[in-house]
Amino acid sequence: MSGIINLLVMASMPIAKVLLLAAIGSFLGLDRVNILGEDARHHLNQVVFYVFNPALLASTLAKTITFESFLTLWFMPVNIFITYLIGSILGWVLIKVTKAPRHLKGLIIGACSAGNLGKLPLIIVPAMCREKGSPFGDVDVCQSYGLAYASLSMALGNFYIWSYTYNIIRISSREIVDVDANHSEVGDETYGKNTEFLLKPADYSLMTPNNKIPMSLKFQQMLSTFSGKINLKPLFSPSTIGVIVGFMIGLIPPLRKLLIGNDAPLHVIEDSAYLLGDAAIPTITLILGANLLLGLKGSIIQFRIVIGIVAIRYILLPLLGILIIRGAIRGGILKCDPLFQFILLLQYAVPPAMNISTMTELFGNGQSEYSVILLWTYGLAAVALTLWSTIFLWLVAS
Repeated sequence: MSGIINLLVMASMPIAKVLLLAAIGSFLGLDRVNILGEDARHHLNQVVFYVFNPALLASTLAKTITFESFLTLWFMPVNIFITYLIGSILGWVLIKVTKAPRHLKGLIIGACSAGNLGKLPLIIVPAMCREKGSPFGDVDVCQSYGLAYASLSMALGNFYIWSYTYNIIRISSREIVDVDANHSEVGDETYGKNTEFLLKPADYSLMTPNNKIPMSLKFQQMLSTFSGKINLKPLFSPSTIGVIVGFMIGLIPPLRKLLIGNDAPLHVIEDSAYLLGDAAIPTITLILGANLLLGLKGSIIQFRIVIGIVAIRYILLPLLGILIIRGAIRGGILKCDPLFQFILLLQYAVPPAMNISTMTELFGNGQSEYSVILLWTYGLAAVALTLWSTIFLWLVAS
């Protein structure tokens, strides 16, 4: 019994630190304080996006990732893909069950599938390494590898969210705009413009005598429509560039010898990047606390949708994650140290990603609704993450 209590205390300390910093951010974001007002958050987000996050990713990956360690991390992108797949399926089911409004469908799928895979692990894991009785061994080694694992999780999460979630919300928002535009038009002439054939006039010669379009042409049209809707530019973000730089330095021996270590000729560059990266975690947490204030203003979102998202993220996904990770280990597919195993399990239990809030602001759809979702999910994260972290620690230590 005392062992479980110790694990519970150990798991609660990092969460308490997150809540404390978030509470300070909420206080700074109050209208009467107005230190982290809307404009301040916007500019600070820009600094985090373009400077702190890339520096953190590049410096931690360069310092801890080697070719040997890289080969042992192959399961993480697979694991994140599974979280997105299961979350999307459960989100689709939630939409059908709750009969959610059309303009929220992309938002619901995004909230259920895209978790906070970088920022929270970056805060929780190093803090857990410093706790007395940690099952992860030496503090310095644990913190170093914990930052590397969390940074890789953040990098992969960045890739998935900007390639998958971004385009789901983008396409969903565009469909709503198109529908509104069509409803605003009147007259048969407008109707004819909105229902014109996909084929150009020159393409009618490709039709068969029975007026059916060849399968090859249909496939080309489908690819053209899909490529027109998908936007891959956000993938080449500063964080992605930071990951590429970090991997290049870590995996290429001459670059590693030139930049990494106290005896390296250019170690001042790596030290400066690490110093900048240290500012990312507290800054992100302060912004998180200030953003949660938006949810207090309320929204027209149905409460059953919020309850469904909470149930998916804090009950169904963690339970399925335990079955998947433990099954992979017992089946010999995955062999990993306790710290890496804990990171993989934690990826199933984190709240929705903060970047979705940026996407809703970008497309002007669902800002207030997602603020309410963030308020409830991050408010309940104190209890949910503490309980699940305790269970995960018990699993990896047993």
